[in-house]
Amino acid sequence: MTHKAGFVNIVGSPNVGKSTLMNQLLGEKLSIVTSKAQTTRHRIHGILNEDDYQIVFSDTPGVVNSAYQLHDAMMHYVETSLKDADVLLLITDVFESAMNHEATLDKIKKLKVPVLCLVNKIDLKDQAQVADRLAYWQNELPTAKVLPISALHGFNVQPILEMILEMLPESPPYFDKESLSDRPIRFFVSEIIREKIFLNLKKEIPYACQVEITDFVEEEEIIKIRAEIIVERDSQKAIVIGKGGKQMKYIGIDARKDIEQFLGKKVFLETFVKVDKDWRSSDVKLKKYGY
Repeated sequence: MTHKAGFVNIVGSPNVGKSTLMNQLLGEKLSIVTSKAQTTRHRIHGILNEDDYQIVFSDTPGVVNSAYQLHDAMMHYVETSLKDADVLLLITDVFESAMNHEATLDKIKKLKVPVLCLVNKIDLKDQAQVADRLAYWQNELPTAKVLPISALHGFNVQPILEMILEMLPESPPYFDKESLSDRPIRFFVSEIIREKIFLNLKKEIPYACQVEITDFVEEEEIIKIRAEIIVERDSQKAIVIGKGGKQMKYIGIDARKDIEQFLGKKVFLETFVKVDKDWRSSDVKLKKYGY
């Protein structure tokens, strides 16, 4: 029996549904999802294993014009994903008139690997508007396959998976067949907490936050986790904590529920807030936090 394996890398502008699509393709929630742009900061591999194939999906940060050195680090993940893809999924949606980063689109046009251009959120526009977007992207990427999808509702996800399987090269698996990702559990725990910060706080504060897991102790009946929420200003620290610690309490309760579901075990979660001034603009600090 032949075996197929390859990297299927997902790129697109912020907030077009890349993470939702990867989670649908995997049948697991690995990438955090919020309605806010630039939620994804890292390149996250999700691995789909069957007896005769292994698909390594790669969710990347949204393509952005740089405002912080953090954005430069995020765009490095996007650049890398264009270079090592066996199949590229370019995600757009019915609200995006054109890709916000022309240089990245130009690179996609020059790729030699198969490209699937997926127009997401088609349930939110009428047929004529969807047809207009499909025609636009087919004109922009004449060699790509352009398809309508609704990642949130799973529409057209299975046909996409079947197309990917046809495009994959024959290869042994790249990762252990029992693996779901190449990222450690601590990473996903920190991402769950960061997701809850995005969902509970508004404006700029979530973008100034980084989550570090400082302790992860697995006992027979419970996992004890200590997490530090890193911010850039004392004023941000006060907002994250909230009056009487209420905001931190809400974030902790929401995060603990999802962490317990993810780990399949009871969790005791402690969260603290720490100020690390201007961490998003420092190469040294970005490296410290894994960027």
